[in-house]
Amino acid sequence: MTTFKLGYAIDQWKPQFDDFVRRRDHERALKTIAIAGFSGVQLTSGTGRWQPLGNPRQLAANFGSVDGFGEFVRSCALDAVAAFVVDPGQGFHEDLSHGADARRPADRDAVVAKCRWFAEAVALTGGDVLVCRPAPSGAAGKADDAAIAALAECWNAAGQATAELGVTTTVRFDFLSCLRLADGWDRLLAALDPALVGLALDTGELAAAGRDPLAEIERSPLPLRHVILSNALAGDGLGEFTRPGAEFTLRQSGGQRRIPRWFGELEEPGLVDPAAVLAALGRLGYGGWIVVNTAPSPHPATSALLSGYHLHQILLPALTRRSW
Repeated sequence: MTTFKLGYAIDQWKPQFDDFVRRRDHERALKTIAIAGFSGVQLTSGTGRWQPLGNPRQLAANFGSVDGFGEFVRSCALDAVAAFVVDPGQGFHEDLSHGADARRPADRDAVVAKCRWFAEAVALTGGDVLVCRPAPSGAAGKADDAAIAALAECWNAAGQATAELGVTTTVRFDFLSCLRLADGWDRLLAALDPALVGLALDTGELAAAGRDPLAEIERSPLPLRHVILSNALAGDGLGEFTRPGAEFTLRQSGGQRRIPRWFGELEEPGLVDPAAVLAALGRLGYGGWIVVNTAPSPHPATSALLSGYHLHQILLPALTRRSW
């Protein structure tokens, strides 16, 4: 029986720009994650003083050093930062950098440097995976052959750079990605070097885009290095992901249908079968992190506790009764 490392994504504790900025808030969130039965926390990149957990410089400013943040995590009864989720298209006030586009060869060095910056923090806090958004949102248009080649060269270079730090660069599909167009995701996976880049499987993001997470597990040409177990409550079938500002108009505001919440708890009826996903991972012999993500949540602590209960009392006991 495969033993999974279980983590939880901290995203849902920051619904507004100026929320979740005090150490007391961070301590309560991390302890809630621990008491829910998880051993790691997944962070998401951000910039500025309102994002104290958003990047290595902010971690150092708020906890004395990146190592100091790792000690803080362990003091809250967690083992490690399971992963950092990074979008290279994001600009950072800390180094006055603008967002980089991995489709542009001229931006390759900037993307690689940003990946090394975050990978160093991951390594110092007990993790070994960097989860990256490989391409911009659908408003950027479909990726032609030249763009796919540039993306592959960029992420292969990033993978080689982070491997020197003991961290695997992985690529993650999201339902706003321009790679939804013209089979871009499949074409990119086929072009990447599996010795340098791994797959970060996000079940809810795949399902929201009409893709089957189970098929992704079985057929991906890249090694599976990280899993984000999320449950999509609705699918995006209107093509709104190609409109400018879809991060706000679609993901946050729900689009034309006013979807109140794209992703929910694992126990809710949705587009993802968590039991089937865990069984498939067990058959594969997967032993990496499985990070539950229920963001956004109107009640963060409740969502974490419900997720832990559903995993430890229902899903995982059922797996122990299976024979592979």
